[in-house]
Amino acid sequence: MDIINAKIFTMNDKDTIIENGYIKIKDGKIFEVGDMLSYAQSGDELIDADGASAYPGFIDGHTHLGMFEDGLCFEGDDGNESTDPITPQLRAIDAINPFDRGFEEALEGGITTVLTGPGSANPIAGEFAAIKTYGKRIDKMIVSAPAAMKFALGENPKSVYNDKSQMPVTRMATAALIRETLYKAKRYMEDKAKAQNDDELDEPEYDAKCEALIPLLERKIPAHFHAHRADDIFTAIRIAKEFNLDLVLVHATEGYMILDELKEENIPVLAGPYMTDRSKPELKNLSRAATGIMSNNGIKTAIITDHPETPIQFLPLTAAVAVREGMDEYDAIRAITSTAAKICKIYDRVGSIEIGKDGDIVLFNDSPLDVMKKPKAVIAGGKFINS
Repeated sequence: MDIINAKIFTMNDKDTIIENGYIKIKDGKIFEVGDMLSYAQSGDELIDADGASAYPGFIDGHTHLGMFEDGLCFEGDDGNESTDPITPQLRAIDAINPFDRGFEEALEGGITTVLTGPGSANPIAGEFAAIKTYGKRIDKMIVSAPAAMKFALGENPKSVYNDKSQMPVTRMATAALIRETLYKAKRYMEDKAKAQNDDELDEPEYDAKCEALIPLLERKIPAHFHAHRADDIFTAIRIAKEFNLDLVLVHATEGYMILDELKEENIPVLAGPYMTDRSKPELKNLSRAATGIMSNNGIKTAIITDHPETPIQFLPLTAAVAVREGMDEYDAIRAITSTAAKICKIYDRVGSIEIGKDGDIVLFNDSPLDVMKKPKAVIAGGKFINS
């Protein structure tokens, strides 16, 4: 496939913009990008952008897409295993239904990659996966799995387990359960290593929870901590330091209130959702200006919908609202492309228009943040989708 006569916003590290360029995609990958002056047709399929702007497919860094299915209530509710507060062994890919209508709506909105996984009922909820929004079989849609281990602090675990008269019902207990589990997993990992290096020692009995946490403790995957209030953010930081975790803050609703501390710790934020009401006490300080405040103060910030909290197709709209409330427009586009990819550690595959990356392109006749406009076209995995 060749896309020609496009104004290409590469969103690469140099923020290169090609005023009139072309993109060649083969076998689902970008293999050539350049100025039209050097273009030579080679693809079987030709798309004339006719001056439209080309962006990398949009990325939503935190959703529950395919896990709380549209209109199915309990039958489609596979996001919270609220029978056990500690479930790191759960894998998102075992619950995602690619035939959920949300995937189609995401793709129509130009969102081609998402991180999706368990909800926030449990202090340790399980593995998130980075996946494409196109495909029929989850195994073929995976970009990275596991992509992160999901943790939750604050009101949600308290509420869920208070109703069950089960620990945790306080913030202290939530942190204690996380800490206890991580210490057990660390000891388990150390005992395994000792046994592998000493024939006289037996490996510890297999423990699925501890096994799932080994990549986290080895910093092969990040810890995504659901935290809204400032005190919960600091608890996440405290635990991450104690166990040398690669921390990413999810939501960080009060992050804009503790800018100096976040800058000092240099922690990235998956911010949002902001197009919601203040539905619970810990959201009382929700501000739609927060994303811009954090980004404008040097905090690496991506924008999320937390689908279905905000329907995923409105990811560009949330970025537009962030701009209206003070965020730099180019930073807002980065927040749903390159910055999101970098925070989610999938920038080797997506987030910019560069040779070797996935052939996910979205075309707009106007700004992608113009709330009155839909994409002119979406190209997903090198295949044209007529929007």
